[in-house]
Amino acid sequence: MLHTSFIELDKEALNNNIRFIREQLDSDTRYSMVVKANAYGHGIEQLLPAIEECGVTHFSVFSAAEAMRVHEAKKEDCEVMIMGWVDDDYLEWAINKEVSFFVFTPERLSATLKQARKMDKPARIHLELETGMHRTGFCADQLPEVFEMLANNKKHFRLEGLCTHYAGAEDYINYDRVEKQIKTFDRLCTLFEENRLSPIYKHSACSAALFNFPETTQDLVRIGISSYGYWPSSGTKMRYKMKHKIEGDPLDRILTWKSKIQSINNVAENEYVSYGKSYLTNRPSKIATVPVGYGYGFSRTLSNDGHVLVGGKRAPVVGSVNMNMMVLDVTDVGNVAVGDEVVLVGEQNGREISIGSFSDMNNSMNYELLTRLPHHIPRRVV
Repeated sequence: MLHTSFIELDKEALNNNIRFIREQLDSDTRYSMVVKANAYGHGIEQLLPAIEECGVTHFSVFSAAEAMRVHEAKKEDCEVMIMGWVDDDYLEWAINKEVSFFVFTPERLSATLKQARKMDKPARIHLELETGMHRTGFCADQLPEVFEMLANNKKHFRLEGLCTHYAGAEDYINYDRVEKQIKTFDRLCTLFEENRLSPIYKHSACSAALFNFPETTQDLVRIGISSYGYWPSSGTKMRYKMKHKIEGDPLDRILTWKSKIQSINNVAENEYVSYGKSYLTNRPSKIATVPVGYGYGFSRTLSNDGHVLVGGKRAPVVGSVNMNMMVLDVTDVGNVAVGDEVVLVGEQNGREISIGSFSDMNNSMNYELLTRLPHHIPRRVV
């Protein structure tokens, strides 16, 4: 094994998730899989062919750099949509490759028009509307200028979509705030219709909105975390299960992260392990090292808190997680040898270490730890 760890991507789990999510949608609602942040840490180039085999033909990314990676890896008939950063220097590339992109400021709309005129080719744009996130998007008072620019330059713009993103949709306790945003989006979309500007898609639903506010699934949905087998929040998961009276989890995790035991030592009672004095043995202990540390994506915050799977049993991470290594107490695991498989995330012999089970940190743990997985870790579809 050249690298210190590797990632396996379960194609069957991917297919299950996409099939399950499609069951929540109307037949004419388009599924756009969000593959930003290196496909949520799963690997754009490695996973994209498997996603396409599941029938997905539309991909959402955040930046032009990610769009370039998807464009190189995708089939010709698949589409790419940039939801965030496109520098003016790369508008020409996006327009030329027929990559659609969000526009959310007058300056970006003007720059897009200038580039489209220069190329004599329409830009495929999605106008993002501000409905309550207060992050990016056109506010209502900016729309008259937008209407005028679009009406006077129809040959230079293809109005691909009107879109927004709902703040708080991951938690149903935010019902009032989300409902207000939904009404605002509908009202702003009506203004476009009154000005005879009709988009191909109206879209506002992410994973959280899909499950908590299913009425937001319009012409297209942008599904990220749930495509990979994770819920946007534990509350969303429990609410769905209670509503539909189901047991178990209908989503399957795609990713398994593995390494190997590097060394094993016998350590006496009352000895400190690893840097500092954060862990003191309280018995004669069998201590193993794994060549993965915070420099390889395993957070230092999991020192004396995380667990991994060895021999089908949970082994605690003891002492400080180092840059290149972690230390395990494998005393209770049984027969352990150098070279034995270690599962950092995933299943082994019927037991599972999930991203969320690392600790009692907040719900962003799923997103944060996944997207922090270094690009250099080898990934393969199984």
